[in-house]
Amino acid sequence: MTHTPSPLRHARTAALICAALMASPLRAAEHAELTVLHGWRMDNGHHMAALRISLAEGWHTYWRAPGDAGIPPRFDWGASQNIAGLKVVWPTPGVYAQNGMRYVGYEGDVVLPIEIIPAANGAIHLDGTIEFGVCDDICIPMSAHVRMDLNDTQTTDRDPDIAASLANIPQQVTGAVCEATPITDGIKIAARLGVPSLGADEIAVIEHPDVSIWVSEAMVTRQGGHLTAVSELIPAEAAPFMVNRSDLIITVIGGGMAYEARGCSGG
Repeated sequence: MTHTPSPLRHARTAALICAALMASPLRAAEHAELTVLHGWRMDNGHHMAALRISLAEGWHTYWRAPGDAGIPPRFDWGASQNIAGLKVVWPTPGVYAQNGMRYVGYEGDVVLPIEIIPAANGAIHLDGTIEFGVCDDICIPMSAHVRMDLNDTQTTDRDPDIAASLANIPQQVTGAVCEATPITDGIKIAARLGVPSLGADEIAVIEHPDVSIWVSEAMVTRQGGHLTAVSELIPAEAAPFMVNRSDLIITVIGGGMAYEARGCSGG
C-alpha cells in the first residue's frame, strides 16, 4: 500500500527549500560558473549549442526532475529571435543522497546541449534566462542571462565536449505499459518497462509535462528483465484527473546509465 502525502506537506517541503535559499548570504558565482558553447550548424539546418555548468568541488546542481530534495532548472527563451523550436538535451544524471533525501543531478562539470530549430535562414539570436540551484550543505539560487548570435555560416565541426554529452544521454526504449488508477487526491501510475537491470541502486522517475503536478518518488520492483515503477500524481486541486499516457516520461537510472521511455500504452 502506498501512502499519499497531503498537498500541505508538499507546500511545507517547498517552503523549507525556499527558506534555505533565501537564508544564504553566499554568492552562487563562487560555487558555479556558466559558459556558452557555440557549437555547430547541423546538416538538417538546426544549430547545436550548449551550456556548460562548472561546479566547485563538493557542489552539485540538478537534473530536470530532481526529486523532492532538488530544485528543477527553469529556462526562459522568450526574447530570442528566429527560433521555431528549442530543446535542451539532458545527459544521464547521477543519483545522490543528502540529509536522508535522494536527489538526481550532476557534480563537477555538466554540458547541456541545446538543439535550436531556426524559423528561417539566417542568423539565430538566442536570448534567455536560466535559473538553477547549486547546493552543498546549503542551496543557493543562480540566475544567468545568455545572449549570443549564431549565424548559418558558422562551423559545421562538432564540438567534442558537446558530442561527448550527446553520447551520454539515456537510451530510448519502447513498449512501456502504464496502468492508471484514481486515488483520493490524484492518480496512481504503475509503469512497466522491459529494460536490463542497472544494479541494486537503480531508480525510476515518472514525469508529467505539467510541472505543477506533484509526482511522488517511484517505488521500484523488478522481475528479471522487467521493471515496474509506481508513483502518485497529485494536482493542485488534490482530486483525480485524466492522464494522457503518451505525455508521460519514464526514466530508469543507475550505475552511470539510463533508459528512457517517452509515452506508454494502457495497462
